[in-house]
Amino acid sequence: MSFALISLMVIQVYWIKNTIKVKQAIFNRDVDVAVSKTIYNLERIDRALAYTRQKDILSQNKMLFYNKPDSINQSITSNLLNFSLSPNINDINNNGFSSQRIIENIFSQSKLLSNFAENRINIQLIDSLLQREFRASNINTKYEFAVYSPNRNKLVLQKTGKFPKELLQSGFRYLLFPSDVFPQNDLLMLYFPNEQQFLITRLWVLLVISFFLISAIIFSFTYVVSTVFQQKKVSEIRNDFINNMTHEFKTPISTISLACEALTDKDIVKTNGFYDSYIKVISEENGRLYGMSERILQSARFQKGEIILNIENVNIHDAFNDAISKINLQIEKKGGVIHTDFKADQAIIQADRVHITNIIFNLLDNANKYTPWAPIIYVSSKTIGKGILFTIKDNGIGINKSNQKKVFDKLYRVPTGNIHNVKGFGLGLSYVKTIVEKHHGKITLESELKKGSSFSIYLPFNTILKQA
Repeated sequence: MSFALISLMVIQVYWIKNTIKVKQAIFNRDVDVAVSKTIYNLERIDRALAYTRQKDILSQNKMLFYNKPDSINQSITSNLLNFSLSPNINDINNNGFSSQRIIENIFSQSKLLSNFAENRINIQLIDSLLQREFRASNINTKYEFAVYSPNRNKLVLQKTGKFPKELLQSGFRYLLFPSDVFPQNDLLMLYFPNEQQFLITRLWVLLVISFFLISAIIFSFTYVVSTVFQQKKVSEIRNDFINNMTHEFKTPISTISLACEALTDKDIVKTNGFYDSYIKVISEENGRLYGMSERILQSARFQKGEIILNIENVNIHDAFNDAISKINLQIEKKGGVIHTDFKADQAIIQADRVHITNIIFNLLDNANKYTPWAPIIYVSSKTIGKGILFTIKDNGIGINKSNQKKVFDKLYRVPTGNIHNVKGFGLGLSYVKTIVEKHHGKITLESELKKGSSFSIYLPFNTILKQA
């Protein structure tokens, strides 16, 4: 799946890259067509202006000739011929009329023609022609142009003068006035500062669709892979839960089975004390089975939101003493002890008595189970604001940081290394967290490997029932 995804993304990127190249070629072609039309129109305007200027000069000279007497015109003609043969103005005979005036007029208008030839390139005219052709070709982006003279080896005209280096390095170069008999070889250079952005805007629909498809594929791939790993983890937890449940149920069932065999064995002498002891064992193991099955059912009910709390006034210190009395015998058998330090000014809270007692017992039971040596457990309480904070601290094996965030997950059990005698369903802390949150409380954990764990639970005095 990873190989297929990476290959698809590579192909997609390659396709987009080639599409950009095609758009670049189309853009270059459109620019060539637009500039070619601009140069053609510029030549037409240049020829029209040159023709008009020459016509005006000829008309002015003609008026000078036709507005004088014939004798003067003949003299001017003779003098012009002499001037063409001998350009010495002092040799020209005026014959009653100053031919100097005519010659000066001819020289001045010839100079105008020369200036026109030099000033035939107009920056505003070129800009307006380019703008019109670019708009017609749908090239709506910023452009810069300049006229480069090879004879002078410099840019003689620029639109703004902001991009001289870019213009000299640009690939858009066109010969101005290519139809001249004696071309000047001046070049029109163009540069587009936002060329890449303009090309991308032409591809935005394609890029958006490609980005959406790639994102959808990556999301789907990630979701599938995470689901596979999650299902694998759930499968492992489920198998661990089944193994633990089998072990937990197997012990009382075996004990009950042995007791029943002893009671039905005809070779064993039955006395009243014998019956009483075995019936007591059967009753205790049956109660143990009931308790385990009830814990599993409660967890399932909480998952479905079927548990409704019975809120009443509960003395949290009495609940602690009740739970301690039930587990104290197991603690003493291991040589341990429970220390209490109740400092809460107000011990009465609104809560479900049964569930509050259960969560306290679960925390004390965990402190005992996960302390392979003599357990020393500290139980304390104090008033904080509008609620009570109680803490259960032990000197057990502790929990590393990587597992501390997972201990409240359903069916999760912290790995215990070589301690194989610690069994359970992984439902205790999940149940505790659910009950605390339903009472609008909060539970926190502080722990360090081989230095024990400390569970702190904050419960408000007045609880508004939090339905699932």
